[in-house]
Amino acid sequence: MAESDIRVELKITGRVQGVFYRDTARRQARALGVCGWVKNCADGSVEAVAEGAPDAIEAFIAWCHEGSSSARVDAVNVERGRARDQFGSFEIQY
Repeated sequence: MAESDIRVELKITGRVQGVFYRDTARRQARALGVCGWVKNCADGSVEAVAEGAPDAIEAFIAWCHEGSSSARVDAVNVERGRARDQFGSFEIQY
């Protein structure tokens, strides 16, 4: 991790479960060099934590607003902070 890396905690709502959102998010994050995780929540939303270079994180956030081709994203709540260097890759949590 670089000194300038940032962290975002995301809450994505809409039709985002059962539409390959998590798998596609993992592929997108890895392509961007972003580390962290993504998981389904009991309320039907998806949560993600991502760390990486500011440009990569902004690209990942932009992707989260679109989602997988079958998804319908209603909202993406973003909380920003400093990277904690906790992750070695981007994974799906169950």
